[in-house]
Amino acid sequence: MRPSFGGWYYRIQSDSDTLAIIPAYHKNDNKQFCSIQIITKNQSLNVSFPYDELVQFKTFIQIGSNCFRENGLHLETESQNLSADGDLYFGKLTPVKYDIMGPFRYVPFMECRHIIKSMKHTVNGALKINKTIYRFQNAIGYMEGDRGVSFPKHYAWTQCFFPEGSLVMSVADIPFCKFRFTGIIAVVMWHGKEYRFATYLGAKVERIKSGEIIIKQGKWTLYAKLLEQSGKPLLAPVDGEMVRTIHEHVICHAAYQFEINGKVIFDFITDCAAFEYEYPF
Repeated sequence: MRPSFGGWYYRIQSDSDTLAIIPAYHKNDNKQFCSIQIITKNQSLNVSFPYDELVQFKTFIQIGSNCFRENGLHLETESQNLSADGDLYFGKLTPVKYDIMGPFRYVPFMECRHIIKSMKHTVNGALKINKTIYRFQNAIGYMEGDRGVSFPKHYAWTQCFFPEGSLVMSVADIPFCKFRFTGIIAVVMWHGKEYRFATYLGAKVERIKSGEIIIKQGKWTLYAKLLEQSGKPLLAPVDGEMVRTIHEHVICHAAYQFEINGKVIFDFITDCAAFEYEYPF
């Protein structure tokens, strides 16, 4: 059996609460199982399920009694580590114009493939997680997914909402045959217009050090910087098995700037960013 994993990432943010919910499956020669991870501002929670409790359809998956769709999700689980129940309902999704992997979607044996399902959508509903109730009314959400064999050894990822739109940026060290290269995918949604950075479009890394990322593509420059280190532990796949611990800041201080031909389009600091920085500081 070739090792593999598949995961979906839901981020939900309101004025008072932020959650990330990650359902996934994992399999290799040693074991097959499913998991649901939930990250809040204060804790990281994880529960495992037998693989035969996974049901996959084109637009949704179900793990036990937990259902994850494009238009919402339902949690219903009770374990020693995690008690969760409730429903969230999503408004109209904002997908990117075409597959974020571009031509790399056709390349076999990629370590990890990425998909962006929605850059920004409304979220309503409530979840009870370990006796704490999280209510979302006209909140906002982001949705993406990954599948493959392993997460990159070194990578950085960040996502942020702002009144005029949203952004996501990822830079990673990608193994390919006997070589390695720095892969870039990023999208800025600004007043309904999509600005896409990607390796296959000529994007280059200007700097990635000390929590700071600068990428450039033609006349466009995108900057992000993690301003705090308070990430919560999150399990990540290595050869299909969840044996690596990374750290995600589901809500944190970060700075962003976007320039076109030297003109600053936006420049702000927020305390509501999501950030994973798995490069050496």
